[in-house]
Amino acid sequence: MSTRLTCDVVVVGAGMVGAACAWYAVRAGLDVVLVDRGPVAGGTTGAGEGNLLVSDKEPGPELRLALLSGRLWAGLAEELGEAIEYEAKGGLVVASTPEGLTALETFAAGQRAAGVTARPVPGDQLHDVEPHLASGLAGAVHYPQDTQVMPALAAAHLVRSSGARLLTGRTVTGVLRATDGSLRGVRTDQGDLHAPVVVNAAGTWGAEVAALAGVPLPVLPRRGFVLVTEPLPRRVRHKVYAADYVADVASDSAALQSSPVVEGTAAGPILIGASRERAGFDRSFSLPVVRALAAGATRLFPFLSDVRALRTYVGFRPYLPDHLPAIGPDARVPGLFHACGHEGAGIGLATGTGHLLAQVLAGRTPDLDLAPFRPDRFPEEVA
Repeated sequence: MSTRLTCDVVVVGAGMVGAACAWYAVRAGLDVVLVDRGPVAGGTTGAGEGNLLVSDKEPGPELRLALLSGRLWAGLAEELGEAIEYEAKGGLVVASTPEGLTALETFAAGQRAAGVTARPVPGDQLHDVEPHLASGLAGAVHYPQDTQVMPALAAAHLVRSSGARLLTGRTVTGVLRATDGSLRGVRTDQGDLHAPVVVNAAGTWGAEVAALAGVPLPVLPRRGFVLVTEPLPRRVRHKVYAADYVADVASDSAALQSSPVVEGTAAGPILIGASRERAGFDRSFSLPVVRALAAGATRLFPFLSDVRALRTYVGFRPYLPDHLPAIGPDARVPGLFHACGHEGAGIGLATGTGHLLAQVLAGRTPDLDLAPFRPDRFPEEVA
């Protein structure tokens, strides 16, 4: 086997997180090859809504990563903004009952202490913020830091502008090792790629890539549907969702959960989510799920009952048991790094993930402590 290096870093997975890892690693002075068995954004990224959120995250490591990522996205938007449909639209989390509003405001108070801007909106002022919202809601919290991109466009533009070499249609089938056990690249169905560092950014399929390197990583798919309406004039100003969405995100349940999430897009269609269930990699259409999404959306915005739905799409969020991604070096295999398991927040957290990983790869101290994201933190029986 030739020991001639192909590059400094092989990134496996050309979704949003892999694209960001490549972009920041190149800017750190590294020669990067980005490899994927499918096209750019062909997995979870292409089935996402493009949410860059702080509103749904409780204080802790993920929120710190989200705040860092949001600042980085704002910087990227100055460079790529219109091309990636970056919209600083803000989020509005609504409560239907006084009890729900109290719980929401308590949650928001904790977030404010952690650096989030969260502004209460009394029920009698809701229509000033969102004129077409249903009447009788108890109130809301407005999150101006919530933004959105078009995920497939954002990934494609990051890849194109990164300077990394892109190899699509190549399946990684194994890893290459030195005699001391450290990684020396990957084997693909079209030849070997030699590098001292391999980054597992394979998203929902991150467990498969980790297994090729001989280590367990308990990434599971969590299925979700999105409903897409016909194009409309802008009638939904923010990303609007019900307060129980936060609980659904944090839940460990394998059962179906559905809470309304409604947002307009720059192109005109309204996107309606969000469902979550652990159903393996089953892509089959589920009419009960889609009906639940439509019913929840019309409770928030009654005008939607007269709007046509044009299509639905399904994606798989890469879920880890403690709801935190795996980011950083794997102590079990020298040269193996992970950047996966972001669940439904991968688009939003991609920039921070890529930035922090590039800092580590360049031998610098990362801006955030990566200990909570350690890839080997799970007991063997869980993994």
